[in-house]
Amino acid sequence: MNAEIRKLKLGRDVVGTLIPAGTRVELPAGAEATLTQALGGSYTVQVEGHLFRIEGKDADAIGLAAPSAPELSADASDADIERAVWTQLATCYDPEIPINIVDLGLIYECRVEPGECGRKVSVKMTLTAPGCGMGDILVADAREKIVRIPSVEEAQIELTFDPPWSREMMSEAALLQAGFI
Repeated sequence: MNAEIRKLKLGRDVVGTLIPAGTRVELPAGAEATLTQALGGSYTVQVEGHLFRIEGKDADAIGLAAPSAPELSADASDADIERAVWTQLATCYDPEIPINIVDLGLIYECRVEPGECGRKVSVKMTLTAPGCGMGDILVADAREKIVRIPSVEEAQIELTFDPPWSREMMSEAALLQAGFI
């Protein structure tokens, strides 16, 4: 669910990622900000006319609680793990577009394989545009959320542009949310 737009003051220094450039910037405690998006455990704030993505682990800097880790039974099957991966990926949002990367059609493949001490997950994904400054951020967000799944020891994310992303890859819900239908 998207956040109610609200004004706030940063409670501590926090590193934000400038949208869409992807540059990391230290935002000072006490800076006035407007929370514009809170989806999937990351936050978009506007500070001095610029948009920044704040990671979930830094939620306390904007007065919110960090998201909890997913729960899964100790005897979860590979199919259970794959479902959990897709659920976690659906909590990764493009900071500019309030639509998750699964519904945007950015995930091309997801594989779960046995590892030495758990499972290895391989994901093949793309971006809406090859030059997207937030690409590394989205890949890191996906990887971090996957390795939070119990019994996942490794997550590999392969970024590909073949085939190139197109609007036809979006789910019907995403098309509706974006105003395309």
